[in-house]
Amino acid sequence: MSTADLGLPVDVPSTALFTDRYELTMLQAALRSGAAHRHSVFETFTRRLPAGRRYGVVAGTGRVLDAVENFRFDGPVLDFLSNESVVDDTTLRWLADYRFTGDIWGYPEGEVYFPGSPILRVEGSFAEAVMLETVVLSILNHDSAIAAAASRMAVAAGDRPLMEMGARRTHELAAVAASRAAYVGGFRSSSNLAAGFRYGLPTIGTSAHAFTLVHDSERDAFTAQVESLGSGTTLLVDTYDVATAVRTAVEVAGPELGSVRIDSGDLLLLAHRVRQQLDDLGATRTRIVVTSDLDEYAIASLAAAPVDAYGVGTSLVVGSGHPTCSMVYKLVARGASDAPDAPLVPVAKKALGGKTSVGGRKWAARRLDREGVAEAEVIGSGPVPPDLVDRQLLVPLIRAGEVLAREPLDTARTRHITARAALPLSATQLSQGEPVLPVEML
Repeated sequence: MSTADLGLPVDVPSTALFTDRYELTMLQAALRSGAAHRHSVFETFTRRLPAGRRYGVVAGTGRVLDAVENFRFDGPVLDFLSNESVVDDTTLRWLADYRFTGDIWGYPEGEVYFPGSPILRVEGSFAEAVMLETVVLSILNHDSAIAAAASRMAVAAGDRPLMEMGARRTHELAAVAASRAAYVGGFRSSSNLAAGFRYGLPTIGTSAHAFTLVHDSERDAFTAQVESLGSGTTLLVDTYDVATAVRTAVEVAGPELGSVRIDSGDLLLLAHRVRQQLDDLGATRTRIVVTSDLDEYAIASLAAAPVDAYGVGTSLVVGSGHPTCSMVYKLVARGASDAPDAPLVPVAKKALGGKTSVGGRKWAARRLDREGVAEAEVIGSGPVPPDLVDRQLLVPLIRAGEVLAREPLDTARTRHITARAALPLSATQLSQGEPVLPVEML
């Protein structure tokens, strides 16, 4: 199934080189030793949340499915690997036929996670599964960081809509992924047309200060915009003097003016003054949109202000100071031999400095209290306790190489709202704190 099966207009190109060289050199050596064919289990998890964060948000799962499905080595890619002497001819022949034929389980997109949560479990031959490490981590680390920041901003904003405006503050392709992740985390729209085209996100945008400055007067600019876009448009009122601009905006568009946008200055003070001025001018239904380097703390500080919507850019696309989730992709079990029915042997890295891991194929479940509020993340590698069987978090995403779990982005967005609402209330505090749920290892 391609992205077109969900009505999306763009297919994903080959992702085969979205990887590190050592994945291929490991493959070559494993093919020579015979270990390449051992059944293996890899898990993606993080050892800790970013400092002060109380929960993480899984995002990018849908992009991971696309990346796995499109992990193909075509002629030009194989020629590059040959010309650069990355791997030998035997390995090139193996890569030419590469298709992931294993199984992938994971937390569904939009779900929350905690330190040690087995967010993604990849099972197959060592050769097939090890190849996916870099592209999986690249997607999940980026998108989950953005979604976590977006979730915190959505909590701070309450019922007021959030608009993503970060395309000019990050790499052009990362910006599209960021728009998608922000939507999962709670944003309602994006200024990024590529994100709208690819993922069907609602897009927004009207004018910048340059549009006002290119006209002979602010009145001329407002008149041109209203004549073009209608009185329901949003007029930017802080190019010169805000009070003068608000008065001109209402004179030009009338009391049915859709919105005014404030992009600089003391937003708290200006929002109150502009609201009073709009009401005095009869524009009681004109909305106030604020932008200008907002983050979750600035949004929270405006909770009592007469603001109707927020536009967020820089802080969002850098994960509000935490641009990665520090997720890792570790081998946790392997076959005792090359035989297809060989028993799995738990394996784990043992090292100093907090980089240890826990071996064994794991399950995860969330235990609830009597009120239906989550009270613990329970992770184990043995039998699942009867009381947790119906609370398991991992779902099948790919089986025998076939994608099972593509879903509309709105499903992931709704899932996140539901999952966050089931956490203890302290999860929504913006102050520094520990993860809101303890992790119990069985």
